[in-house]
Amino acid sequence: MGISNIIYLLGGLGLFLFGMKYMSEGINQVAGNKMKSLLEKLTSNRFKGFFLGVFVTVIIQSSSATTVMLMGFLNAGIMTLAQATGVIIGANIGTTITAVLIALDVSAIAPFCIFIGAVMALFSKKQTRKYIGQIILGFGILFFGLKTMSGENAMGVLQTSTAFQNFIIHANNPFLGLIIGTAMCAILQSSSAAIGVLQVLAMNGLMPMDFAIYLIIGINVGSAMPLFLSAIGAKTNAKRAAVIYFIFDFVGMLIFTPIALFTPYTDWLTTLSSDGSVQVAAGHIIFKVVTALFLLPFIKQIVKISEKIVPQKEHESEMRFTYIDPKVTDNPITTALQINAEVKRMADVVRKNIVLTCESFMNQDLSHEREILDNEELVNWLNHSISDFLVSVTSHEINADVSERIVRMFHTITDLERIGDHALNVMERSQNAIDAQMNFTDEGMAEFKSIYEKVLELFDRSVEAFTNNRLTDAEGQYLHALEDSIDNETNRAQDNHVRRLREKKCSTSSGVVFTKVLQDLERMGDHAYNVAWAARRDKELIHSIR
Repeated sequence: MGISNIIYLLGGLGLFLFGMKYMSEGINQVAGNKMKSLLEKLTSNRFKGFFLGVFVTVIIQSSSATTVMLMGFLNAGIMTLAQATGVIIGANIGTTITAVLIALDVSAIAPFCIFIGAVMALFSKKQTRKYIGQIILGFGILFFGLKTMSGENAMGVLQTSTAFQNFIIHANNPFLGLIIGTAMCAILQSSSAAIGVLQVLAMNGLMPMDFAIYLIIGINVGSAMPLFLSAIGAKTNAKRAAVIYFIFDFVGMLIFTPIALFTPYTDWLTTLSSDGSVQVAAGHIIFKVVTALFLLPFIKQIVKISEKIVPQKEHESEMRFTYIDPKVTDNPITTALQINAEVKRMADVVRKNIVLTCESFMNQDLSHEREILDNEELVNWLNHSISDFLVSVTSHEINADVSERIVRMFHTITDLERIGDHALNVMERSQNAIDAQMNFTDEGMAEFKSIYEKVLELFDRSVEAFTNNRLTDAEGQYLHALEDSIDNETNRAQDNHVRRLREKKCSTSSGVVFTKVLQDLERMGDHAYNVAWAARRDKELIHSIR
């Protein structure tokens, strides 16, 4: 009988944990894009960030998942650490929704949810409906597991266990409660799951509130453990976000441990309801809300503490990702944002080389040669490294929008790398011209400058369109006209060059170099135009690499 009880208990716990994870993944797939747009609208107002954190975490039901998402947004540069801190504080309140649902005991509808969810997940043709089915199925499995855990077959082993009852009777050591609570959360990797187990014990009369309160505090402190594991080897701001999350729960521990020790706080909690699960939920919610209200005015100070604990690294190599964090890839939306920011960084380096090489040609000056070569090396490294990262991302389950965006990113980084190659060609032709002491006519240089300025404008506007993932019809028409203008002006410049050759205004050798430089500019324009069109979602508008 004892073995049977243990099997039921572990089986119920397994269903509970799986249901929570499965439901969270479905919610993330359905709401991920909306979370991105909400967070992009975040301002420096701490209260907006706070309420946004509450809202987002109520939806995705995991403060750790919200914080991991924030790590990605921090790496992508779309919010500051101070803004993220407000969201983290709010997220700690939003995570209590699971405890509320468990206290309401909706397990009676769990089998119905499992049936409806399974039908939708298995037989719906639309992907969104499949994800909604996944949410409903996960919800049902979660509460079916909870019912299995709290049933006579599972709890009988603890209700009849003399050892367990003696432990609870003599477990009046607050320090022991904190340690056990922290360990529970570290093992289950979810504060909601640990609180859920505690609620099951309490509703069966197996967990007195005067000991449960210390377990609640310990569970909250232990909830930072998954974030610290995610932050190992991560970037500076991601580590700081994990520290801020821990600061929240550590301060909560400092507030509530003395309250539980020296006031009739636990006695008051027991007067709220005769149901132990409600008492645990209330203790959990009060811990989160009071700590949040206490810390909300001190966001700047919390950020400074995190910066002291995790200082900025100095003298880091350029051959590394600035925005992409391979440790933070659980959320496809944050991953896409990080990649987008890294591609923008690559585009900025390419732009530097366009300017440096073209200015070098016009001024016949190679004083920036070392910088140009270093930039080209970085562009090549980013091309290969981002490509490898994109391949690794596609091995995970991602939604159609993110998948399409990744395909367009492959095209874009290839175009950027080709632009960098043509810019390097211009520098090499400048070197040839300087070594051979070639002279170019003022008319030819004026034509080169005009085309170069148009190429730079096309490049800037194309990168902006791609970065914002939006190319309007009007902007598309303008860029098309600009690209045509570059082609036409290049053809005229080449015709004029042939005329100057006939008139013996320039040498044949300088003419060859000049023609090749014009071709490099024209090819830069072609690839820049491809970058712009990659901002279109229409698949037929994704140009092949020319």
